[in-house]
This record gives sequence, structure tokens and C-alpha cells, in this order.
Amino acid sequence: MNKRIFSLFLIFVLTVSVFTGCSQKPAENNEPEEPSNPPAAENPETAAEKADAVEVKKVFVSPQWVKSVIDGQQKESSNYIILEASWGIVDESPDYNTGHIPGAVHADISSIEGEPYWNIKTPEEVERAMLDLGITKDKAVILYGADVSGTARVAYAYLWAGVENVKILDGGLNSWAKAGYELETAANNPVAAAEFGAKVPVHPEYWTSIDDAVKRLNEDENFRLVSIRSYVEFNGETSGYTYIEKAGEPKGAVWGKAGSDPYHMEDYTHDDGTYITMDEMKELWKDSDFTLENHLSFYCGTGWRATIPFLIMYENRYTNMSLYDGGWYQWQMNDELPVQVGDPNSGKVVYTTVGELPNDKAAK
Repeated sequence: MNKRIFSLFLIFVLTVSVFTGCSQKPAENNEPEEPSNPPAAENPETAAEKADAVEVKKVFVSPQWVKSVIDGQQKESSNYIILEASWGIVDESPDYNTGHIPGAVHADISSIEGEPYWNIKTPEEVERAMLDLGITKDKAVILYGADVSGTARVAYAYLWAGVENVKILDGGLNSWAKAGYELETAANNPVAAAEFGAKVPVHPEYWTSIDDAVKRLNEDENFRLVSIRSYVEFNGETSGYTYIEKAGEPKGAVWGKAGSDPYHMEDYTHDDGTYITMDEMKELWKDSDFTLENHLSFYCGTGWRATIPFLIMYENRYTNMSLYDGGWYQWQMNDELPVQVGDPNSGKVVYTTVGELPNDKAAK
């Protein structure tokens, strides 16, 4: 072979080698070849979040679980709504207009409670409020809000009404941000529903009226009216509210703790805003004047704080609990009702009636 033919042959071999080297090698044993770059689904900015499924009665959920619902990875993904719960119309929300979870709708806490006692509204009113938000009994409702008690209040109301799957984003918007997830500022409008799917309330046993509380305190040895208030409220030093002038507790009430700040519930939440667990609540209650064998009817001033221990017990499948919704606010409106001023365990307690209380104990 002469040099010219040999050179042309060599060039041809090298060219074929180069193109062959640049082509994909067929996978051996039917296994895909490892790509040089991760596929788009594994890119942290576009990946669908995956999280373990949770039981229907699981109330407090992680931001990863909520994101996985949004990303279509849970059974709830086909029928859910995310609600930012705060008092007042959407423009008054402390969070919604500055940044909320994508797709979230604002829910006004006043839609489920009202005057004269700030009890849960009538079944008809609560049902109408839910339908306006598109909530039916089988829609998964995911709540979050700046106030841990206010968020719990709405969750409780929906469970009482009959929503079967109610969740709270544990840690609220802070946990969502810490997880690195985005926010949006554009408002989202709900799509109203025509029918709830059940007669409201489905669970009237979750709610205790003031008349029932009075009767059971007198007649039911297993009943405990549990004050979820700060010690200075339980001890009768202050009402805890600027608009309540009388201080004290219903006679026979026992203390379930709450913390020093009515708005942060530090005994029932961690520093990061997540709620305590059932085991932590048992530890909190270990020296209390009640046990988990009693029927525990929780109350506070107007029904917000008391819903937190209710939800923790509900999540852990207890059924021997309820909410005395009227709280101290409704109790102190009846001059004839018996009260205690001071901690019965301290030996420094006065038993009297509402009508005999002074009117100088409003929070300053």
C-alpha cells in the first residue's frame, strides 16, 4: 500500500473512532447508563418533594409533607386546600399579602366564631363559611397561621363540623421558609362548594356548653374542667384580657398550664413554633390534678388556647376530651355562678360567686 492510500485509510479509521466515541454506549444488562448530568426531576429546584404518607387523624405535619401534597405525591393531592388562618379580612392578614404558600387561600378566623361569647358559630354559619372556601367533609384541609392558637381554633372547628382530614403545618410559615420552599404574593380565590356532604356538626361530642360544664362539675366525678391559661390567670391575679374585668376560675377547675404569654403558649409549643408531642404533654401534666383516665374538657379565656391540647389528644386517638367553648369569658357574665380565686393547691383560695368579684382585674 503506498503512503497516499495508507494516509487516507488512517484518516478514515481515526474519523470513525472519534464519532464512535462521541455516541452513547448501549446499556449492558438493560441497565440505564449513568448520565453525565442529573435529570430535571432530581434538580432540587424542580424536583417533586417526596414524604411518607400520614394517617388521616395525624394533625401536625411537616413542610416536606405539605410540599409533597402540592407536588402530587400524596393521596390528598387530588382534593385539598391550603389555608392561611388569621383574624379579619385578607388585607388585615399579618402574613398573606407579604408572602404565603403557593396556592394558599386566606381564611378569616371570625368566620367560625363570634359574639356574644366568642363561641363557635351556629352549625349553619360554620357550614356556609366552609362552603364559601370550597371545603367539603372529604377535602383535606391544611392550615397554617401566625398565631398557633388561632390556627388550632380553626382546625378544631372544622373537625367539630365534620371535615375528615384536617392538618396543621407544624411550625407555620417559618418552617416552610426554613425548608427552602418558595412563597408567592398573588392572592388566590377559593372555588365555592355546593354541599358539605354531612349534617353539621358531625361531632357534637367535641363541644361542651356552659350548662353542660356546670352540670358535670356537680354530678360527674370523672369530669375535669381543665384551665389552659397562664398561672396568673388561674390564680385570679388578672383576667388576662383587656376587655374582661373580673378574674378567677370556675369553681372546681384544675390547671392544665399554658405558659406566661397568652399569645405564644410556650408550654405547648417549642421555640421554633412547632407544637409539643403527646409524650411531652404527658410530662407537662405529670403533677396535675387530673389524669388521662378523666374526661378532660379544656377551656381558656375565649376558646383559642384550649384547642391545642384537644388536637394533640385527637391526633393520638383519645376520645375522652372536649372543649368548654365559653371559657372564662362566658362564665364571668353570670353573677350566680360559683368561682374560685386562687390556687386550691396553695391553700390560699377563696370560693365566691361571679357577682362578688371586683371589676379591676383586666390586663393592663
